[in-house]
Amino acid sequence: MEIVIQSLGFTASAALEAFVREKLQTLKNDRVISATVTLYKEAAEGDPAFNYCEIKLEMPGKDPFVKKHSAYFETSVSECVDVLFSDLQKLKEKSVDRRKGNRDQIQDAIIQAEEDADGDVELEDVVK
Repeated sequence: MEIVIQSLGFTASAALEAFVREKLQTLKNDRVISATVTLYKEAAEGDPAFNYCEIKLEMPGKDPFVKKHSAYFETSVSECVDVLFSDLQKLKEKSVDRRKGNRDQIQDAIIQAEEDADGDVELEDVVK
């Protein structure tokens, strides 16, 4: 997985970039092509500076995107990675459920066809 780290308005330290890369390596998934991380600071009137982290994963289909902020970049990065991890788990479960659903539908159709017909039923006839 290719990781691109952008820091807007400041220069990210080597330790921060290493932390980001280490956290993103926990998102092991064959479908993820690259990750774009954007770090920036934003200060509102009367509020302390917020450190924002945006992470966009590039993968076939929809590209997951997460944006979090906190007082420290490390916390923001950790929260983003946690959300992306759960999103990737949901996508994986969804694809597995979809495959199992097709299998169950085919098996039900075969059983129904066998009950309706007295002879042997071919899988090709059911799938059509």
